[in-house]
Amino acid sequence: MPPRQDVPAVHTPVFASYAAALERAPLDAHTRRAYASRVRSFLAWLDDAAPAGGDPLTDPHGRDFAARDYRAHLKTVLKRSAATANAHLVALDHFFTHLGLGPATVGRDEPPATAPRALAPREQKRFLRAVEKRPLARDRALGRLLFYSGLRVSELVALDVEDVPLSARKGTVIVRAGKNDDSRTVPLADASARTAVAVWKRERAAWPGADTAALFLNRRGGRLSDRAVNLLLDEIAADADLVDENGRPALSAHTLRHTFGTNLTRSRVDVVTVAQLMGHKRLETTRRYTLPTQADMEAAVAHLPTDE
Repeated sequence: MPPRQDVPAVHTPVFASYAAALERAPLDAHTRRAYASRVRSFLAWLDDAAPAGGDPLTDPHGRDFAARDYRAHLKTVLKRSAATANAHLVALDHFFTHLGLGPATVGRDEPPATAPRALAPREQKRFLRAVEKRPLARDRALGRLLFYSGLRVSELVALDVEDVPLSARKGTVIVRAGKNDDSRTVPLADASARTAVAVWKRERAAWPGADTAALFLNRRGGRLSDRAVNLLLDEIAADADLVDENGRPALSAHTLRHTFGTNLTRSRVDVVTVAQLMGHKRLETTRRYTLPTQADMEAAVAHLPTDE
């Protein structure tokens, strides 16, 4: 993982102001962290690059020139993908809007039309087996609930005990305030997931905080945080050997959400139903799961004839 870049002293006040505004912004914790990291990297680059054309933090022309140069730096010097460069530009749009300048006028690359990163079938099996080995009933319930309901991490930690009603043969996950404060209901059809949640609910009664509403508790009795869930998934990723080429965890709540959507579409569930289950406003968002994955494309060209 690249080292965290410090904000140059000259830009510390403007970054501090932005960081404070981020804490109040209607964004989830993951997005706040990502925006802060990307803006920090931009300001560090800005201090070294000193681009011409006006002050990027006060002048619209300077903003545009700096954003274009930074996009080129990301792609040609740091060798970042088009999707990563675009993600940095989204964060800069938010940053420049905070400064009162509005989004920069800068082109975006059209990323390859592939499905979002989801776990392959063998990876899914390794994940579920690693979840089953977790010593805490809470963690087993959490892992299976993410896998079988497609919740965002913010939706998961916001669940109260009464939001996952269970019976012998049925279960439901009620999301009361998802993205844009929308609500939805997701059937919990998998028996192993219902059992895991039921076991956790029984064991939860002996935990600190058992008299509070939160479904998932930390060891001090408070509501489990996004960060705690992410750290748990890092541990599960290590146990399941779900790491990238650099040895970093290749698993997140969003990966599990993408896996949920991919499994549904590949089981021929219609896109409207998948959109409702995932809480998507736009069907175009859901249709991404019908696109080929990188593995699909590699498998396709593997069938080409050879001269051997």
